[in-house]
Amino acid sequence: MIEPQAPAPPGSAQSWDGPGGDAGSPLRLPVRQETGRFLVLAGVFVCAACGLVYELELVALATYLMGDSVAQTSVVLSVMVFAMGIGSLAAKRLRRHAAAGFGAVEALLALVGGCSAMALYAVFAWTGDWGGVWASGPHTLLVAFSLATGLLIGAEVPLLMELIQRIRRQDAGGAVADLSAADYVGALVGGLAFPFLLLPLLGQLTGALITGAVNAVVGGALVLGLFRQDLTHRARRLLVAANVCVLVILGSAAALVDDFERAARHAMYGSDVRVAVHTDVQEVLLTGGRDGRPLNLFLDGRLRVSGRDERRYHEALVHPAMNGPHTRVLVLGGGDGLAVREVLRHTGVHRVDVVELDAGVVRLARHDPALSALNGHALDDPRVRVTTADAFDWLRGEPPTAYDVVVSDLPHPGITASTKLYSQEFYGLARRVLAPGGRLVVHGGAVAHRPRDFWTVDSTLRAAGFHTAAYRVRGRQAGFAAGPDRSHTRTAQAHRDWGFVLASRHLPPGEPRLDPTGPRTRTLTDASLAADIRAAEETRVSDLPASTLIHPRYTG
Repeated sequence: MIEPQAPAPPGSAQSWDGPGGDAGSPLRLPVRQETGRFLVLAGVFVCAACGLVYELELVALATYLMGDSVAQTSVVLSVMVFAMGIGSLAAKRLRRHAAAGFGAVEALLALVGGCSAMALYAVFAWTGDWGGVWASGPHTLLVAFSLATGLLIGAEVPLLMELIQRIRRQDAGGAVADLSAADYVGALVGGLAFPFLLLPLLGQLTGALITGAVNAVVGGALVLGLFRQDLTHRARRLLVAANVCVLVILGSAAALVDDFERAARHAMYGSDVRVAVHTDVQEVLLTGGRDGRPLNLFLDGRLRVSGRDERRYHEALVHPAMNGPHTRVLVLGGGDGLAVREVLRHTGVHRVDVVELDAGVVRLARHDPALSALNGHALDDPRVRVTTADAFDWLRGEPPTAYDVVVSDLPHPGITASTKLYSQEFYGLARRVLAPGGRLVVHGGAVAHRPRDFWTVDSTLRAAGFHTAAYRVRGRQAGFAAGPDRSHTRTAQAHRDWGFVLASRHLPPGEPRLDPTGPRTRTLTDASLAADIRAAEETRVSDLPASTLIHPRYTG
């Protein structure tokens, strides 16, 4: 938070806006002074909570719409904090008209903050694949909203300082302490309300709109109810009209938000969107899967499963690792059930443990007709046990040498939330649960598009004590991002392959091969696998440092 502007010392000349505002004249309040101060501090509390919700909303949108990146989040936060400082300085010019200025700032902040999510989502949905000058449109608008929101939040505290001193003069230190306490406690409430209340119950769009409405009501009520004597009749009418307009806009947007979301999804994914749900972890969206159309699964807007070529991916992920003992198999991620489907095709599998973070994906994999048909109802097999947990935390509690095969079917390492699942520490935990001679296979992302990320996975596995062999297979539907960047234009021609690393705990695995006694694969042979190994080696980036929890090496 920024340091508020210190008020004039007691007894100094001070002029106020409004009729009859002579220097030093007492303010006529409709309530007692103590009640008035409490109401101002309560307004500070609510406005601080709303301001932090806007800030977190912009960070969440930066992650959701344009890729999960620490750098991108840092840009949003730094721009906003910088703008708060500028807004605080600019508010000095409004101190003589503190009541009118604060009312105008809150009305504008409610409009900008409340509509930011909807505006950004609209620009991303309808202009994201236009290219040209529009290619950076969502990024530019995100920075613009960060700047505007920061300017308005920064202007609040100096004006509130002036208003609370208008009620009763006190020393600057005491006034700063009171305002800061209310401000920081409000920020705490807003910070906790955003992930635990607004997002799960209302979603990003409706949550931002409701927050804006609360902001407008509290700001307008504080000024019009407590400081109306400091406003001219014209200022009162203008402030009432402005707040009514803001509330009408926010209310209308809230009433149309469902239709807006459907239209935006159709603009991004086409008219074949069949399922769209927000789980506790992410947005899960299914397209196709009926009338002969292939099923596509999107997680937070990134293509996770394409019915056109998912078999190529899952056969390459699973079958080379199953060449050897495979009585006990662990699948990390893979809540869609497709990797489990391939594991269960091998005879001799007695138990498969699946550790998936998102219970909503598992429910869809079990109950959605198209997805459950695609995975062959694998998650309902009596040999399969599904646990909803974070893979890193879950591995820490598992006994050593518990599994013959570990299949890591996790999101791209460039996604911030996944980076720890591609770290040296994580692979150390996976190594511990492998039986002697066991194998670990890791999906490492697109080799051609992100070779440094892929070969960092390889170097990290080696640093964790594994012997490795890398290979890649071609496939992937163009036009949607599967990595950390959701932009259509940047990934339409790039993500045309998958990279995998097969790792062994003790002995080098040699050249990966298929199990000669295993099931017949449709897309993979020993000859094609050997060619895939050579193709991966041609992209090798040598001497890359390992990625750790303290020093992640993957690009966002």
